[in-house]
Amino acid sequence: MTIGLCADCIRSKDDTEYLKEIHARTRKEFGLLSSPPENPAGVRCRLCANECSLGEGESGFCGLIKGLEGRAEPQCSRKSALAYMYLDPLPTNCCAAWFCPGSDLRGYNLAVFFYGCNFDCLFCQNASHKGVRTAPAITEDELIAQALDPRVRCVCFFGGSPEPQLPFAVRVSKRIRDESGRKKPVCWEWNGAGNTRLAERAATLSMEMGGTIKFDLKASHPNLHLALCGTGNKRTLHNFERIAEKTQGTDTLTATTLLVPHYIEAEEVEKIAGFIGGIDSDIPYSLLAFHPAHLLADLPFTSHSLAESCVTAARMHLNRVHVGNMHLLK
Repeated sequence: MTIGLCADCIRSKDDTEYLKEIHARTRKEFGLLSSPPENPAGVRCRLCANECSLGEGESGFCGLIKGLEGRAEPQCSRKSALAYMYLDPLPTNCCAAWFCPGSDLRGYNLAVFFYGCNFDCLFCQNASHKGVRTAPAITEDELIAQALDPRVRCVCFFGGSPEPQLPFAVRVSKRIRDESGRKKPVCWEWNGAGNTRLAERAATLSMEMGGTIKFDLKASHPNLHLALCGTGNKRTLHNFERIAEKTQGTDTLTATTLLVPHYIEAEEVEKIAGFIGGIDSDIPYSLLAFHPAHLLADLPFTSHSLAESCVTAARMHLNRVHVGNMHLLK
């Protein structure tokens, strides 16, 4: 097992350096830094909670941003992103499909997969995003042309996670809103730890178009979040609260948690649900069944009993709780 500690031991640790070392060992094969760089003479990147300080030519933790001539710049041009897109027939396996009206549409979702991530989840279900060195690029105009195709009913940004390329994604969202006459909902699936101002702008655009913003709330305890994801969850929780205020009274905001056996079980779910419920008990919350993947491939699938205990814990605080990926339950 990559972590080598149980959940209780991780929660009780005062020294978190060991938890950081777990990720240092696993990122080398992708050519990614072991931790966010802190060059005292560097330029500060503000795109996510890591706020890397980059010297000339140095890359950030995500592998997508470099220090160039005193600025934090994307690896590709400002008018493009390291991503690919494809048409996903509706109804699709969207995490919001159980409550989103878009699940009843026929046509296609334009799925936009962004390379890179500001987290380093050991259980990542889409670890191919780490291949930023050989990632394809798409331009704003290419994405807009595809989004405006009459067959496309909605657009979803995911990955990886969109945070390191959020300026591009927000610009494109605005163009989709304006050029479609607000007829193409734009949705987000992210870890939520991006620049707060940009995250709020993305949320406003989605709310205006009838889209959804899905936060992946991976763990409640900061040590457990650090062990599993390589970074903290403070910005994620802050942004969730801010966007909940902006979208109150709508079904724009939703959250999910992956039920990782031995780590994310009823105790963590109850605390996450308590956090959400303290804001609004009607926010939709989906518990996702885990399948062995990436560096936690030796863990078992989520069991029916684990899912049932987590649903019970979540319903102590929330009115709308759902289990996703039920076909994976063992």
